[in-house]
Amino acid sequence: MFQHLITWIVVTIGRLGYPGIVVLMFLESSFFPFPSEVIIPPAGYLAARGEMSFTLVVISGIAGSLLGALFNYWISLTLGRPFFERYGRYLLIGEKTLTRVDRFFDEHGHISTLVGRLLPGIRQYISLPAGMARMDLPLFVIFTSLGAGLWVLVLATVGYLVGYNQELLQSYLHKTVWAMVCLSVILTIGYLVWRRKKNRGTK
Repeated sequence: MFQHLITWIVVTIGRLGYPGIVVLMFLESSFFPFPSEVIIPPAGYLAARGEMSFTLVVISGIAGSLLGALFNYWISLTLGRPFFERYGRYLLIGEKTLTRVDRFFDEHGHISTLVGRLLPGIRQYISLPAGMARMDLPLFVIFTSLGAGLWVLVLATVGYLVGYNQELLQSYLHKTVWAMVCLSVILTIGYLVWRRKKNRGTK
């Protein structure tokens, strides 16, 4: 099944080109369960064959990811926040909880967005609390692009190097996911250490 899916993705991207990558990554980055692990590596494979530009593959992947993230941000900002302000008390989510979420994203929204974009199962949804907390939009765009850019670059590189070998591709993708999880832990620890030193310096 995985091989048939990859074949379909290769054919689709080959037919639609870079706009196809943008559309598929937009879907992956919003509410639709369409994993980037089956979108970007085939595009990297086509780049290795000289049928696409590796640079434009990465740029298209980042653009689609950012557009999907902005869509989620907008949905959460326009629908989620008013909903919880009106009905949150029935779900045990009061104004104090919303205020804590706002404060958290004011202080830690950048690192949360960056790390969230690297984690499977979280990258699609980190935009929702960011939108509900009204995270600063330029910061959201910057750190979403950084996180998505790193993820897309790694996936495209895997596809470029591994090619169409399905068993090897799945093995590398599995290792890539764990590498991103480890990187996220390192980034989080580094950020916490930096924050502690900064707080000590201001006392």
